[in-house]
Formats: sequence, C-alpha cells, structure tokens
Amino acid sequence: MKLSKFKFNLPEEKIALHPVENRDESRLMVVNRKTGEIEHKIFRDVLDYFNDDDVFILNDTKVFPARLYGNKEKTGARIEVFLLRELNQENRLWDVLVDPARKIRIGNKLYFGEDDSLVAEVIDNTTSRGRTLRFLFDGDHDEFIKTLYQFGETPLPRFIKREVIPEDAERYQTIFARNEGAVVAPTAGFHFSRELIKRAEIKGINFAFITLHAGLGNFREIDVEDLTKHKMDSEQMIITDETAEIVNRAKENRHNVCAVGTTTMRAIESSTGSMGFLKPYEGWTNKFIFPPYEFSVANSMITNFHLPYSTMLMMVSAFGDYDHIMHAYSVALKEDYRFGTYGDAMLII
Repeated sequence: MKLSKFKFNLPEEKIALHPVENRDESRLMVVNRKTGEIEHKIFRDVLDYFNDDDVFILNDTKVFPARLYGNKEKTGARIEVFLLRELNQENRLWDVLVDPARKIRIGNKLYFGEDDSLVAEVIDNTTSRGRTLRFLFDGDHDEFIKTLYQFGETPLPRFIKREVIPEDAERYQTIFARNEGAVVAPTAGFHFSRELIKRAEIKGINFAFITLHAGLGNFREIDVEDLTKHKMDSEQMIITDETAEIVNRAKENRHNVCAVGTTTMRAIESSTGSMGFLKPYEGWTNKFIFPPYEFSVANSMITNFHLPYSTMLMMVSAFGDYDHIMHAYSVALKEDYRFGTYGDAMLII
C-alpha cells in the first residue's frame, strides 16, 4: 500500500475549530465494512448498534498541558517548548521539542513566566528540533509539576488554527481521562458524555479501559511512498488483567467488541495471542497498521474523520476496507461532516 493512496482534497473550512456544545451530539456516520452501506445518525444513537454484554474499549490516557512559551537568556527571543516526556524525575530532565530550533544551543537558559520564576537549561541536543532540558527548581516533584503545568497550555494540534481558549482544557480531554502522560488526545472518546455512558450501563454494555499515551508521532509527516518503510514512534501502553478478562469473556460469548479510537486499536492489536484473545501488557508499542491487515480483537470501531496521509486514516482503511472508507470520506465531504480532532464520528460495524 502506497502513501499516495491516502490523498484526498480536504478544504480547510471542513476542519472543526471547536467541539459541538454537547459531546454526544456530534454527527455519526455508520459504515458497514462488508457492504459499504452508509447511515447518517447523531452520536447518541450509537447505542442502537450494541446490546447487553457487548464491550466498548476506551483509552483512559490524560493529556497534560505540554506546550509552553519561554524566553531565551540575553536575547529575550520567544521560544516554544513542547514537553514530550519526563526522562528523570530526580534531576527534572525532560525530552522536549523547541521552536525555532536554530536559536537554541547546549548551555542556553530559558525563562518561563512573567517574573522568570521557572528556569530551564539545555543540556543535550537529540535531533534537529529535540532537546533535553534540565529544569532548575528547589521544591519537591509535586510542587515542580504543578508549577510547570501552570505555564503550559493545552497542546491542540497545529491544524486547529486558532488560539487556545479556556474550554480546551476540558474539551481536549475525555471525561474518563485518568492516567496522565499523553500529548495527543484519544479524540474518538470525546463523543462520550456522562449521560451516554450511564445509558450504556443501563443497557448492560460493559466498559474496558486501556492506557496508551499518544505522542506527536501521530501527526508526524510520512516521508516514504512505501508504507512498509515508515517507522512509528514508540508509545507507552498498559493493558490490565481486568481489561483482558472483560474483553476475552465477550469474545468467548460472541458479543461485540468495539475499539473506541485508533490509539485503542493500536494498543489491543499490540498484545494479542495466537487465538486472537487479548493479553495483559505493560510496555511500549510502535505498531503501524495499514492495509492489508487482519484484526484480531475488535469487530467494530469508533473513530473521527482524519486528515489526508495520516496514520489514523490508514488504520481505519485497514479495518473498514480501503474502498469503503475512501468512499465514505467523499460522502462525508459532500454532507458537510466535520473533520479532525473536534470533528464528527464514524462507527464501523
């Protein structure tokens, strides 16, 4: 499968800049992956396709305010610092991206806050844009993290071309987010409201949670035409014994198992046994799923409408059948579905 197969024309105005007012009132396109048949619904109708003892698998990762703006010592140049992950808690070392990268050298100090109350020193260059920063801070770790996040803002993807606003802190997060560590949100989960989850529980639908801390690799440009040569960034993930038990019981009893989002699908497909059952796992995955691919665990999937050339679109095409999904996307464009992070949803059955 070639990169060029995932090109389509997406007008900028089709990318949602804001979420709908109520989470479960996004539009929902339902696609039958065997026949290609399409239905148009509202997201709260999703429960009509599931029954007692079916399972939704959700990603409970929590996004932290990863984007900071600081000033370089002496010159005062404004520098964007994007926190990727904490490398060493005791020494306050963080793996970060900096922009503009050309202005930053080892030994440079960066100051954050109007009173320069937080200082970081560049101690290593790892890539053309990547750096290791040591934050200089006297308090304990909890105090440090609280201070660091005070200066951070919600890391909206660059294709949402507007300023970050206060509502993003809540809406660029699922309502079930609890394990902090992601810089990219599991956006398919945005559509679940508390009311919808309650209705699902009353209907007898079960919920199982995995954690996959999604990183910026999800938005990294693919620069090879042959997809077998693309390498995904590694992401940390956890599948508990309890989750594996819930999912495998449903599979054994031939109930529906629905993966909510591409991050969830990547996690469960990274830890399956030879018989297609889910195994507990704690570690890292760099699994890249694109057509053709045989899925083992889930028989349905909820996802958003993704951008051209994205790894998320590739995975969805592998699950829903390439021709069916590309046709569904052309219908979505004609029918004014909203694309991207804050956009509408697709259920593939």
